Amino acid sequence: MAKSFLSQPHFHDEQAAFDYLEARLWPQGPICPKCGGEGYPLKGVMGKATKSKPAQERIGLKKCRACRAQFTVRIGTVFEESRAPLHLWLQAIALMTASKKGISSNQLARTLGVQLKTAWFMSHRIRMAMAPSAGKLPPMGGQGSVIEIDETYHGRVENPAELRKDGKPFKKKGPGRRSGANRRAIVALVERGGKSRVFHVAEANADTIKKIIRENVHPLSRVHTDGSHLYRFVGREFAEHKHVEHSMGEYVRYEEGGAVHNNSCENYFSVLKRGLRGVYQHCREKHLFRYLDEFSFRHNNRVALGVDDAQRFDNAIAGVVGKRLTYRTTSGQAAH
Repeated sequence: MAKSFLSQPHFHDEQAAFDYLEARLWPQGPICPKCGGEGYPLKGVMGKATKSKPAQERIGLKKCRACRAQFTVRIGTVFEESRAPLHLWLQAIALMTASKKGISSNQLARTLGVQLKTAWFMSHRIRMAMAPSAGKLPPMGGQGSVIEIDETYHGRVENPAELRKDGKPFKKKGPGRRSGANRRAIVALVERGGKSRVFHVAEANADTIKKIIRENVHPLSRVHTDGSHLYRFVGREFAEHKHVEHSMGEYVRYEEGGAVHNNSCENYFSVLKRGLRGVYQHCREKHLFRYLDEFSFRHNNRVALGVDDAQRFDNAIAGVVGKRLTYRTTSGQAAH
């Protein structure tokens, strides 16, 4: 019988967890986060005693040969200044990367044996690790590639407007009436058979969508959308633009060049909404972009692209460096 992925030592032993993280972040040996100098292990340094446990030797402590600063592999990562043991952090990352529709903070707290606010904060830091690194990403697609584009809405904005732009009040919802007014807009770009980029925008209008598409899609790509007027400009700027008319009951059309549809986007939205509604249930608008990063990470590191649970976990670990998130910032007491 095959061993469970979570049975490995670094998920249960603190020293093994430090050894695992150091091997991946410091393949050439310890590097000082302050000056970039070479570090060496410090043995026998005791931490502070608490009411619940006596003083213990500090695991993973290093000292820089150049500036003499003390540090651990946690410094400069999402784990910095966290009291949660590193092996619990690794468990949390494994659970979040392996759960297709996410794992709630309540479930994470019960599984790890930590307080709810600790699990909530850990999950937000892990979402930050899952997010793409800072810097401009190369355009999606290219010659022969199909990029599907669609928009959807999830939840109401936190400060809904009472009047339309023309000064008239919004009409109440009725049978068959679906409007994006006062709802959180999400725009998805999905390469067919490939990766995705998803954005939370203030309003899904033509100007916003034009900017996103122009900055993220290669001009030689073939673009498939629905029949929305938001995508009329696409045909003039890309190699091909084809669309399906959902309003006419058309969801896929077969032509000589292949199937025309944007079902990859629809499938992405299906998983996203099942997670947001069924697992997380409530997501504040200011945090929505973090949840989108989480779902996109799992989509971009899925089995269909040759990435299993172990590799997906390692890919998340590679993203922990250089990302810092404080509880004050996350809780909304300071601007993002």
